[in-house]
Amino acid sequence: MQPGDALEVTVEKAVYRGLGLARHEGQVVFVPRGRPGDRLRVRVETVTPGYARAVTESVLAEGPAQRVAPCPVFDQCGGCAYQHVDYAAQLRLKEDILRESLARAGVAWEAPIPVKGSPEEAWRTRAAFHIQHSGGAWRLGLHVEGTHRVVDLERCLQVSAGMNRTQRALARALAERPQWARGVVSLDLAESGDEEQLVAALETDTDASEAAALAALSDATPWLTGFGAVVGKGARRRYLPLRGEPYVETTVLGVRLRAHVRSFFQANRFLVEDLARAVVEATPPGGAVLDLYAGVGLFALPLAVRADSVRGVEINPTAVDDAAHNARRARLDNVRVSAGDVRQGLASWRPEPGERIVLDPPRTGAGADVVRAVAGRRPAAVVYVSCDPPTLGRDLRVFAAEGYRLDALQAFDMFPDTHHLESVARLLPL
Repeated sequence: MQPGDALEVTVEKAVYRGLGLARHEGQVVFVPRGRPGDRLRVRVETVTPGYARAVTESVLAEGPAQRVAPCPVFDQCGGCAYQHVDYAAQLRLKEDILRESLARAGVAWEAPIPVKGSPEEAWRTRAAFHIQHSGGAWRLGLHVEGTHRVVDLERCLQVSAGMNRTQRALARALAERPQWARGVVSLDLAESGDEEQLVAALETDTDASEAAALAALSDATPWLTGFGAVVGKGARRRYLPLRGEPYVETTVLGVRLRAHVRSFFQANRFLVEDLARAVVEATPPGGAVLDLYAGVGLFALPLAVRADSVRGVEINPTAVDDAAHNARRARLDNVRVSAGDVRQGLASWRPEPGERIVLDPPRTGAGADVVRAVAGRRPAAVVYVSCDPPTLGRDLRVFAAEGYRLDALQAFDMFPDTHHLESVARLLPL
């Protein structure tokens, strides 16, 4: 098999990152967006030891879970992977992928994995749109699959009408003001759960004095409650407010949570409370809780309602400020989120008998060093929130080697139509 070869293959199953796995003469062929049961004519792009990667040239026969993708640019845009798959089948597919990711890591889980579904449209409260401008042409949207080319999005189904209105208005304003807009590289949007607050932040490669002129762009979006630019280099990079406040708020389990446009916050407006409830219910009540990668306090504050104490650590100082504000407003004096690295926090905090540990790492996972540090404290329970099945499997394998077993597992389709999946795993000592 060589790059450029044309093959006919049948997709056996879906695997992580939105790929279909097929075989040709015994060799694995990965096909982006290949659906189980699809018979495809594909063109080989790359060949490596053990597998090839190919792109679909035509669909010869469709698999049983097919549907027409609701987005007109689905075939080009890299924002979604499964829009052409019936939604109920998407949930089954994601459960299978999570189970296989764990099995490949040597973590056996035979019980069903409930996957909580989400409405497929307007679910996203956080979005980043890329900007591309060359030869007088401006595009604002998401990348073409596997490239850095931008698909101009008249309407993205993942976001609300207000967010779509904003990204289109700013796209037009940028095109009309090229002298100001050349330093703008992307657009971040953050919206409150009730859609009452909407903040836009322009990511730039300029300094504050140059970016100040961008304030005029806010005239195109008078409905925004906040507008600003991210400026500077390296450690000096910061958010420059140009109008209004940079915060949006969402109520989760009775706690009002403020989040800066530059703070991480779970993006699915429909499932964020279900996810938080699952974490709280998986964490035994009482005792001391450590919340690692605490963000703005999404888990720490609801946990504090039924824990003796909660201590969190978060590396983003903006999110730490949000967490402190949220704790004060909720009048929770038994919770504190500190700025710092998770490894440093674990090393500096003395273990308490029976403590519970919640960790919600980025997509790269916690990693072996953090897992061993957590397990070395001998907590009564660990609740691991993951957005990446392969790194979850890798970390659970390390937990198993350190004397912790997987006790409960559930999943949430926080990113419908994409290949991503959020899961909550509880681990108990052997």
